[in-house]
Amino acid sequence: MARMAGRRALFAVPVLGVVTFGVFAVAAASPFDPVKAYAGTAGLTASQENLDQLRANLGVDRPLAARWWDWLTSALQGDFGDSSVMRQPVADVIAERMGWSVLLAATAFLIAILLGTGLGVLAARRPGGWLDRCVSSVAYTLEAAPAFWLGLLAIWFFALKLDVLPAGGLTDAASDVVTFGQVASHLVLPAAVLGVSQLPWFYLYVRQGVADALAEDPVRGARARGLSERTVLLGHALRSGMLPMLTLIGSRVPELITGALLVETVFSWPGIAAATVEAATSVDFSLLAALTVLATAAVLLGNLLSDLLYGLADPRVAFDG
Repeated sequence: MARMAGRRALFAVPVLGVVTFGVFAVAAASPFDPVKAYAGTAGLTASQENLDQLRANLGVDRPLAARWWDWLTSALQGDFGDSSVMRQPVADVIAERMGWSVLLAATAFLIAILLGTGLGVLAARRPGGWLDRCVSSVAYTLEAAPAFWLGLLAIWFFALKLDVLPAGGLTDAASDVVTFGQVASHLVLPAAVLGVSQLPWFYLYVRQGVADALAEDPVRGARARGLSERTVLLGHALRSGMLPMLTLIGSRVPELITGALLVETVFSWPGIAAATVEAATSVDFSLLAALTVLATAAVLLGNLLSDLLYGLADPRVAFDG
């Protein structure tokens, strides 16, 4: 296990380097001017000399490779630079928002896994039954539904039509303090929408895996020995049927990140979505690179987690092979 994690860590180094260089290259080729974005309305009346001086102060007049190398060497020392659009250190921008994004993504992932697994097992017990047909139809529909559309629909129904849940934000509009109760109530809709958008894949994988496991000889043998259906389902079929789903966890991380950005924007959740959008539109090199590194690292860690879980669940898999 340690050897595999070490190999993955060594592999991640060049990947992160190439990804960050790609961010700087794409940003440099963008039609957006970071100087005008930084200056705001003052840039409309500023002289070309002042704009050139500001460009030099921000360092965006230097060659692409030089800017990327300076950022990379500083980042390796823990300094991710200053965000030109947020007017504060990049580390502070991420620290203020990352916790809320992690809370939303983790809650949504838990909802998707638990609900998808439960429904998948129930549907696999009677393939072709009414429950299987109904849930599978909904799952295929949700696969094609964008997360932002589900979010808008949820706001219309639960916040505007029924008025039972808040439409967005972290706390109530009239509150000046953050309390657990307010955060929990404001988390329900965005977490549920993000979780439901990820649910179809977990449901379909578990349903197919458990259905295939129920048709295998070991499960038939367990039934022939007189074991209860509950023991056969949970003790034999579920463990075997869950193996394909474990590999799905890592592959869903990129979709989870993308969905989280959309959901945060729709529900005005104070995560990294707003920072990402502003960094992209303002060509904030330092913040863009740092956020891209975090997203890439999350994908790599998700893939590693999938392999570790698969190896722990199936002893036949060799970690160091």
